[in-house]
Amino acid sequence: MRVGTVMWPIEDWPAMGERWAQAEQLGFETAWVYDHLAWRGHSPWEEAFTSMAAAAALTSTIRLGTLVTTPNFRTPIPTAAAIRSLDRISGGRITIGIGAGGADHTSDGDVLGREFTPRERADRFSEWTRTVDRLLRESPVTIDGEHWQTREVTVSPGQVQQPRTPLWLAGNGPRGIRLTAEVGDGWIANPQGDDPKGFVAQRLEMLREACEKKGRDYDSMPKLFMSGFTEEPWTESADAFEDLVGSYAEIGITDIALHWPRPGTRWEVSQQVFEAIADRATQL
Repeated sequence: MRVGTVMWPIEDWPAMGERWAQAEQLGFETAWVYDHLAWRGHSPWEEAFTSMAAAAALTSTIRLGTLVTTPNFRTPIPTAAAIRSLDRISGGRITIGIGAGGADHTSDGDVLGREFTPRERADRFSEWTRTVDRLLRESPVTIDGEHWQTREVTVSPGQVQQPRTPLWLAGNGPRGIRLTAEVGDGWIANPQGDDPKGFVAQRLEMLREACEKKGRDYDSMPKLFMSGFTEEPWTESADAFEDLVGSYAEIGITDIALHWPRPGTRWEVSQQVFEAIADRATQL
């Protein structure tokens, strides 16, 4: 099991830089960041790609990634160009999580001046992901899509990771799971309801079936579980964490995202316990 941590880009620099470096020192596989303008209304919320570029310069082994980048305020061409540069700056240590994006204002859902229906949001997610995928794989790229167009755009040359930077998709509905099987390199679970493990297990079976239909290798695809949004005691102790890791590994989860301690929130945990969990994670 690979264990990463979700960073809170709300501290002033250079203190924030020290947090990214500390995540590497604690042995985490990946340091993730939410890609928002102001997540749940918190401002300032440092821009995700700029933050990862700075973190890449301060670290050498830990992977860096977004949870998740969306079409809510990003367009494909500059996003793909930034991903290419991040890949090069980090020496190939970038993973980009992609999702449809939330609908409410605190998730940047209406910052482009309009509200999207669930169908429109799913359509944009699919087209946006496919456009970024092509921009990072091909050169030049011309696309005449419904929502985005490109004309002989060259972005892909020079990437360290081949055939392109990994794209992990947070698609938990049927369309999102099919999209993951078609163009994704990994899957991100967003558990819901009173039975998160059952929810994830059901979605994993859907993903397996979708991968089989597309001729994809389900077993080799990373599958990330975002902890911290259920009532499960992920940060109660190192033992509780290990028990939950084992439980989710049994159903096929390969990666866990654990939030960095944030006082006064549901992610509050003592630094001592957090570091004990981090140490345990390196032994799993």
